[in-house]
Amino acid sequence: MSKTRKDKHTAAAKTLALSFDTLCIQGGYDPKPGEPRVLPIVQSTTYKYDDIDHVNRIMTLREFGHKYSRTSNPTVSGFETRMNLLEGGAAAVATASGQAANLLAVVSIVKAGDHILSSSQLYGGTFTLLNSILTNFGIETTFFAPDAPKNEIEKLVRPNTRLVFGETIGNPGLAVLDFEKIAAIAQKHGIPFVVDNSLATPWLCRPLEHGANIVTYSATKYIDGHATSIGGVVIDGGNFDWSNGKFPDFTTPDPTYNGIVYTESFPQTAFLIKARAQTLRDFGACLSPLNAFLFAVGLETLHLRMPRHGENALALARFLEKHPLVSWVNYPLLDAIGRRRAAKYFRHKNGGGILTFGVKGGLDTIRVFVKKLKVAALVVHVADARTGVLHPASSTHAQMNTEQLAAAGITSDMIRVSVGTEDINDLIADFDQALNAI
Repeated sequence: MSKTRKDKHTAAAKTLALSFDTLCIQGGYDPKPGEPRVLPIVQSTTYKYDDIDHVNRIMTLREFGHKYSRTSNPTVSGFETRMNLLEGGAAAVATASGQAANLLAVVSIVKAGDHILSSSQLYGGTFTLLNSILTNFGIETTFFAPDAPKNEIEKLVRPNTRLVFGETIGNPGLAVLDFEKIAAIAQKHGIPFVVDNSLATPWLCRPLEHGANIVTYSATKYIDGHATSIGGVVIDGGNFDWSNGKFPDFTTPDPTYNGIVYTESFPQTAFLIKARAQTLRDFGACLSPLNAFLFAVGLETLHLRMPRHGENALALARFLEKHPLVSWVNYPLLDAIGRRRAAKYFRHKNGGGILTFGVKGGLDTIRVFVKKLKVAALVVHVADARTGVLHPASSTHAQMNTEQLAAAGITSDMIRVSVGTEDINDLIADFDQALNAI
């Protein structure tokens, strides 16, 4: 590792002394006198150098530097650094979407002939990626019920299993992942534990503290918080041994970089460097500087927005529990298992901003309810400042069959509510009048 790269990580480590709230606002960007106080938008694909030797050092990974904005950009780097500091990781790379983040994380590890073990409670797009798309490339996935006993899940591990995947809070099943159980399986079999933390955010949960090795985000969700931008992030915990014999792509020379060996040149960040220098370079799903800037602005209020999302969601859930036209309500803090796991893995007494519930009367009743809403809106989105509702079975998870829907925790009467930061009295009044209009 070059001196330039060492100095960069040392500076980041010193910044960790700041509180989470301060890092949300100032992490990842330290302007010098006379420079912009706010992380600037560097809208450039191109960077200037003094000599060809400097360019060669960057292109061969012997020195850190921006060579082309497909692999790095000053604005994007500022956002990546802030996310890494908030998560407590070793390094981060941003992508064009949350879907791109999950793809980049997975395909930087697995290849044709490999096997993935995944929780069945996933966002519909992630399920399709693992269950259908990757099979075209010779990569198979087996899904497990996240609440299944440890021994049943472990039986699904194969000699060619190369990673375990899960979501901190299942979307939209809302099961809180049992990190201790899944991490123990991953560690026993020498495979990385990859966690999508989009619905929790690092404010509520930091998976790396509970045994995860890689964390992914759809930054489109709470990181942005305002439904303006699409993007993703992958964070390397720097806590997995890629030289355990199961991952030769990390321990043998990469011919596309003059024979560099990632575990030798980058012992702590081998995964992240490979993901950026190889996978992002070749797949090209990079984050735009403008969206990186907007995400950085969104992070400035993450610590202020997330408590309100959770408070509103819990209050609305309790109201819906008592409504005569509601058949059931699901929210992480309403049942004993959810409360126990939240107390164990969440950094605050908060269950996040998403809830689900069932309306009595079937699909026709749901159609009437949704149309009567005034404050909440029907949107194919989640984790926004504005409250939104969705019928997952006919939208985000419409590609699933009956068995797959059940495994994902989705029923035909389920309505997913992404509870915003509006006045809770307005939200309760809106849901009340829409339900009573049925």
